[in-house]
Amino acid sequence: MRIALVAAEVFPFAKTGGLADVCGALPAALENLGHEVIVIMPYYRCVGPQQAFNERALTATIGRNVRVFFLIHKEFFNRAGLYGTRTGDYPDNLDRFSFFCHQALAFLKELGTPFDIVHCHEWQTGLLPVLLKEQGGQDSFFARTRTVFTIHNLAYQGLFPAEQFAKLGVGQELFNDRQLEFYGKINLMKAGIVCSDYVTTVSPQYAREIQTQDFGCWLEGVLKSRRDRLTGILNGLDYSHWDPLTDGYLEPKYDGQVMSAKHVHKARLQEELGLEVLPDIPVFGFVGRLCYQKGLDLLESAFEELMRRPVQLVFQGRGEDKYQNMLLRLAKWSPQKCGVSIRYDERAAHRIYAGSDFFLMPSIYEPCGLTQMISLRYGAIPVTSHVGGLVDTVTDIASETGHGNGIVMSTYSVAGLLEAVDRAVGMYYQQERMQAFVRHGMSCRWTWEAAARRYVECYETCLQSA
Repeated sequence: MRIALVAAEVFPFAKTGGLADVCGALPAALENLGHEVIVIMPYYRCVGPQQAFNERALTATIGRNVRVFFLIHKEFFNRAGLYGTRTGDYPDNLDRFSFFCHQALAFLKELGTPFDIVHCHEWQTGLLPVLLKEQGGQDSFFARTRTVFTIHNLAYQGLFPAEQFAKLGVGQELFNDRQLEFYGKINLMKAGIVCSDYVTTVSPQYAREIQTQDFGCWLEGVLKSRRDRLTGILNGLDYSHWDPLTDGYLEPKYDGQVMSAKHVHKARLQEELGLEVLPDIPVFGFVGRLCYQKGLDLLESAFEELMRRPVQLVFQGRGEDKYQNMLLRLAKWSPQKCGVSIRYDERAAHRIYAGSDFFLMPSIYEPCGLTQMISLRYGAIPVTSHVGGLVDTVTDIASETGHGNGIVMSTYSVAGLLEAVDRAVGMYYQQERMQAFVRHGMSCRWTWEAAARRYVECYETCLQSA
């Protein structure tokens, strides 16, 4: 199969979250299965030299031979952020990503040989299935090309005022409640869902949840209408990048059999963040986007009680000012027990995974989550809520059976979080039992090969109707 993956961010070139990790790893996994794959993304300032904005297009390679094509527009993409600033989204995001989708389609035609599948990711590419559906009937070049649209986080939908509809470059008749209209606004996530040939999301549990009122973000009816072409495929983890035995950011390295290095990384982490260097107190780490989704309001409500326990908390991330300021305030209130780094730094993230005993993920919703997979590989037991991809990857440690790989909150509440932390602390002081669960967690695997095979099944289903 010839597959074109189109996304707004791809690791290692540009990243704000898990979308980039998926779009950096999946193409190489598909290539390893024998498929011809290319990737199309914008050329942002963070990708390379600014003088490149004078070029028409640039290329790079991931995997063995997956070509990444960068689409260039100096006015739209030569900016400090991918989607906005600390104060909010760029006001011309509709112009930026409409341009991107139109140019991606034109570029596919320039390459000369039709692609079987165009795999679109998130709302920034939601216009592409619309364009292909319209052009497939008018242009024989695209007649047999099929589209797959992947939802990474349904909460971010690409909503824009109705009066900007002309900027999409499609017929005004598409602005109706069955297609692109959403409560009087343009909705590019909805566009991708209703106009693609197949819809996927990033875990089986999340695929079920988004068809309910609690998690559907007002699109549950649209998603239910597509349930025969909607599936959840659990993300894999790139173990060539996330492995403490080969990690270039870590020294000394370690695996499940040689764990003494974790004590070294823990002491360094405590020292770097100004915490008391105490080997006998468990460290709970957090790395992620600082936003409502991640359960930070719950952590704030529980903070005073947490500080009464023998624990240290470590946070790293960027996001909404509200949560950045809240974490800085908590760290100031208890500097010996709470360390905060308001940034995302790849090297520092690896060191936090290596230096933590547990990882906090009290998410309100979690489409898939890579953090729990990474923390397990690095020997940090996840403490999680029971939603989305966390359901598919974290099984509660049951003392009576000795099974499980994490600690799951019984309820989403302050009491539920404190009870989970207390269980973690109790386990920490039973080191033989703790180490057995750590080794078990480090042996868990979610590979991109398995995920890629599932995507291929979706592609084949689409092509059967071509």
